[in-house]
Amino acid sequence: MTIPLTIGRGIRCAAMRAPDKTAICFEGLALSYRELSQRIVRVANAARASGLERGSNVILLAPNCLEYFEIVAGLSDAGLTVVTANSHMTSTELTAVANDSQAQALFVHPTCTGVAEEADIFDKHNTYRITSSYDAWRDRASDSSVSPAVSDLDTFAISYTSGTTGQPKGIMLSHRSRALSFLAMATEYGCYAPNDHALAVAPLYHGGGFVFGAAPLFTGGTVTVLPSFDPEGVLSSLQSTNATSLFVVPTHVSALFALPHEVRDKYGYPNLKRVISNAAPLPQTAKEQLVDYFGEDKLFECYGSTEAGIVSNIHPSDILRKRDSVGLPFSCTEIQILDDEGQQVARGEPGVLYSRSPYLFNGYWQRPQETAEMWHEDWVTAGDLARQDEEGFLYVEGRKKDMILSGGVNIYPKEIENVIEEIENVGEAVVVGAPDAHWGEKVVAFIVRGGERDPDIKIIDAHCRAKLSNFKIPKEYRVVDEVPRNPTGKLLKRMLRDQL
Repeated sequence: MTIPLTIGRGIRCAAMRAPDKTAICFEGLALSYRELSQRIVRVANAARASGLERGSNVILLAPNCLEYFEIVAGLSDAGLTVVTANSHMTSTELTAVANDSQAQALFVHPTCTGVAEEADIFDKHNTYRITSSYDAWRDRASDSSVSPAVSDLDTFAISYTSGTTGQPKGIMLSHRSRALSFLAMATEYGCYAPNDHALAVAPLYHGGGFVFGAAPLFTGGTVTVLPSFDPEGVLSSLQSTNATSLFVVPTHVSALFALPHEVRDKYGYPNLKRVISNAAPLPQTAKEQLVDYFGEDKLFECYGSTEAGIVSNIHPSDILRKRDSVGLPFSCTEIQILDDEGQQVARGEPGVLYSRSPYLFNGYWQRPQETAEMWHEDWVTAGDLARQDEEGFLYVEGRKKDMILSGGVNIYPKEIENVIEEIENVGEAVVVGAPDAHWGEKVVAFIVRGGERDPDIKIIDAHCRAKLSNFKIPKEYRVVDEVPRNPTGKLLKRMLRDQL
């Protein structure tokens, strides 16, 4: 009999080793491994008793909270797939995700109930509010462990690339891919072991936020989860918890170093082993700031995607020596860089980056054609362009697709363009990413006149705010007579970016 490798199983095994050890801390509350393990078992049993059928999709709409991991681990052990929705999405976006995923139930945090009620897609019988009623639902269930109704390769979660009004796309992630990622991270970073304490500051609905938050639990350590990112709050928590690791995205780094020197300098971190950055390229100046502040032996930067998992990693010994590099292939990972004909390019030449590892996704939910486009034989690409130097170090040059990466979050321009083009006097909208010192990239919308009058920017902005999450709203609008195209009519977005 094959024992499935799930997040819940990893946590239960940790509970057998040290049941009274603290697993999670959140806003003054704490769960021991015994308590967390029992909660996961009860969630799985409660889901079965409630008639949630194996193979169904359910949505979790919540910010960082104490219950996040027990819900994901418990529901997935019951054979359900958890759609980890962005807690900042609008009701329009939630409706689109619910319809696309064909979700059978919604678990919703009190801070998100307004959006859920406005969406009006679930009735009271399949809406589980994460309040005292959820506690009662969970605690009525048996705490007798039942073998997870899954196999390693089953999908345990779906992460949407964008909660969209038009074409949301769900990335299916397997139990195996995430469990093996945790073990590889323990090997690669040396800060995920029973004696380690991680500080989780990124949103848990985010792929990287979840992986770096769950890894400490799978490997028997402790994680302190912050409800949201506050730069001085992070530094204070690093000191007060004696944390050994911190995961950040470049936007976090920008905010940390926007603090006055006297604020940063009043904290100390004697136990800190690792600071790990991911989700967007970390500017070299930010790397230098982090090394100067935290020490020369702590900073790692990894590159990857939700589809491929962690692909590469650069160690502290190379992070200043190899400027702008994202390092060498991650543990158990192969990479290749191919030209448009599918042939390997020479060292130093750019091409499309592909990887092959145990961490790859299961495909896009009900999108076989788009799934097939991601693969070259058994290799996966996120469409990024990259090159390798003579030592094999990887440099990501840009994205083949038009995706914008702002604050570590993927933003798809077409969704925003569709929303803007709903407005009167807009003939066409073209959205691009512009370099930004804080966000990495900011969203800029070029708007082509489409009526007798210029489009009203205030109306457009208000419409975007009603239809889109905050991080998707353009930071700048530019009204133009036309956008550049080549002789065949193809839009030349590069020329627009060059104007920024």
